[in-house]
Amino acid sequence: MLAKLKSEIELVSRHLEVIRAVVEYQPIGIMKLSDILDLPYHRVRYSLRILEQEGYIRASPAGAVATPLAADLLDGLEGQVDGLIDLLQTIKQENSRNL
Repeated sequence: MLAKLKSEIELVSRHLEVIRAVVEYQPIGIMKLSDILDLPYHRVRYSLRILEQEGYIRASPAGAVATPLAADLLDGLEGQVDGLIDLLQTIKQENSRNL
């Protein structure tokens, strides 16, 4: 059960790595992103597709560019991650009490 959660967190981490690179280097193509991030082409392509579906980036003739939603996501990321950490700590504390 938790292995799947870990896998999802790692995937989201990669998507965030890609979106940060798009914001920094836009417009940017898949091959350049792959080189910059040292990730396989197919993984970058998948992350870009997901980010585009969610509205965080859009395709342009020169490559991927970030949308205003990308800035909103990155600006609020720390608070959202803190909320997830709090939830996990609560789960951990409840488990410790039940042992």
